[in-house]
Amino acid sequence: QVQLVESGGGSVQAGGSLRLSCAATGYINRGYYMGWFRQAPGKEREGVAAIARYGAGTIYAGSVRGRFTISKDNAKNTLYLQMNSLKPEDTAMYYCAADPTARLSLNPDEINYWGQGTQVTVSS
Repeated sequence: QVQLVESGGGSVQAGGSLRLSCAATGYINRGYYMGWFRQAPGKEREGVAAIARYGAGTIYAGSVRGRFTISKDNAKNTLYLQMNSLKPEDTAMYYCAADPTARLSLNPDEINYWGQGTQVTVSS
């Protein structure tokens, strides 16, 4: 089993920054795909950014590319999402995700492990 615990969410004004963290415990290693997804009220869950298994690449949603940066500290089994130039449309619950076999994509249907989420609210 894998447990994922997110932190770092909060309320900021447009243009501000936040850094999300996801601490992973259990049977997880560098061979796991890890990513960030988000879900706004009334909308479907969408992929934001992900790191491929064994760190072999990253992928970003077009709406966040150039503003968000995903990174991972393998020694700490912790995933990060640095979010800069935040916009009101970034407001959502942000979820950490992990999977032992998922391809490098932003498809939530391929994910087996999810965190509980951390709320990000951006005001204009």
